[in-house]
Amino acid sequence: MDRPHSVPRPVELLAPAGSEEALTAAVRCGADAVYLGAGRFHARQNAQNFTLDSLERICRYCHAHGVAVHLTMNTLVKQSEESEAMQTVALACDAGVDALIVQDWGLASLIRRFAPAMRLHASTQTSIHTPEGVRALAELGFDRVILAREMRREEIAAACRAARDIGLEVEVFVHGAQCMSVSGQCRMSAMLGGRSANRGQCAQPCRLPFRAEGGTGYDLSLMDLSLLPYVAELSA
Repeated sequence: MDRPHSVPRPVELLAPAGSEEALTAAVRCGADAVYLGAGRFHARQNAQNFTLDSLERICRYCHAHGVAVHLTMNTLVKQSEESEAMQTVALACDAGVDALIVQDWGLASLIRRFAPAMRLHASTQTSIHTPEGVRALAELGFDRVILAREMRREEIAAACRAARDIGLEVEVFVHGAQCMSVSGQCRMSAMLGGRSANRGQCAQPCRLPFRAEGGTGYDLSLMDLSLLPYVAELSA
């Protein structure tokens, strides 16, 4: 299926769009692409999101301004939900979505079989930290890896070198909240309240007051990530 794409750029500026206002702001402020959730297989179930019926309109608007649309399907999918998940994939294909952001490798395999033209981006929740992980994703048919957020500069560089050798794109977060755990591996919300982060229902208990001697009073709530001073280095 032929789908409209934004003009390729050496470096893509990708912005989250959790509402109509955020979507419009991202497009007007020069984002090359946006990512957003719709339906029920994304990791922000408790946030304001779009409906699946709105995807075609969103894609028309974004593509008219040269902006790509990435749809998050980055939760773990139960076997009983496979049919519904693939219906969401079909709707995304028909609407003109440019890429799906996926955590579940089983879902990725199904997408490769039934929608081979759809680009696959490996979510940061796949916890990829190493060149070996990058190469494994390429073998699984992913087009892009979104690296874990807690990586050091040297680790990012090594992953990028491996990705460049095999033609895999690399995406990194440059601004936003940090998770207190390894990307995609936190079980705190599920253990304390039965709300799994990997099912899109994180209650963010790490933001509550946890005190340690000499701490801030919120010692499981890390400082926000800000790599803006290093954007030129990341782009090199």
